[in-house]
Amino acid sequence: MPLKDMQRLKDYWELTKPGVTLMVVISTCGGFYLATSGALNLSLLFHTLLGSWLVAAGTNAMNQLVERDLDARMKRTRNRPLPAGRLDPIHVTAFAMTIAMLGIGYLQVQVNFLTAMLAAFTMASYVLLYTPLKRKTSLSTLVGAVPGALPALGGWTAVQGAVTVEAWTLFAILFFWQLPHFLAIAWIYREDYARGGFMVLPVTDRDGVRTSWQMVLNLLALLSVSLLPTLQGLTGPIYFFGALALGLLFLVAGVQMMIRKTNRSARRVLLTSIAYLPVLFLLMFIDKVRL
Repeated sequence: MPLKDMQRLKDYWELTKPGVTLMVVISTCGGFYLATSGALNLSLLFHTLLGSWLVAAGTNAMNQLVERDLDARMKRTRNRPLPAGRLDPIHVTAFAMTIAMLGIGYLQVQVNFLTAMLAAFTMASYVLLYTPLKRKTSLSTLVGAVPGALPALGGWTAVQGAVTVEAWTLFAILFFWQLPHFLAIAWIYREDYARGGFMVLPVTDRDGVRTSWQMVLNLLALLSVSLLPTLQGLTGPIYFFGALALGLLFLVAGVQMMIRKTNRSARRVLLTSIAYLPVLFLLMFIDKVRL
């Protein structure tokens, strides 16, 4: 394959934000597994993960399309395919819409209507609400945490066909996890976000007091809701005490950020958050109560 074509494929792959879509797949898989009683339906799992991945990839591409002018102002994003001029916006629009709509249709045909509608709402709320709100208010982070937490619901409804209390617990875990995770990123790159015109909290909170308090409060909420799967009978004691230990470690990182509002402290929160979610879901997989 010619080098030019290889670069183009790489650029389209970058549009999908592979790291973000991987977290979507992990969250969806977690919801699916916890909702399953008896033998795991591997065929249904495959269809659910593929459809969810397509919607997430298309959503991320649309996000980069909308924000391409702002990304061009920021050091960490100016070399993305669109602001760097390597891809044409018209082609990206077609690519993003095609794979997102394909994913929604695939979920409706191969999984169920509710899961497809949750995926559609995830895409719409991320692109039409969260993306424009980032330029106007720091509350956009709360809005953005909703579509970020919905994949776990999608995994659950793929199996159960309904949104239950247990599904909302998974949603809450993802919701509260995202807030300290994103605030850590925003603090590290606050000057870049300011150049891009994004009104994230660390841009307006120059001394970091509100940012660190938001981290700690959400980490306390995360610690609480992360223990609920055991209380609801979904997981056993291994998960419970593992989630407790993980939550306390995450909380310590947040408290350190409150004491020393530095990039180093924020990076510790970020690295802890990246490790937290996969390990938490691994504990769920290991210690799921067989119904």
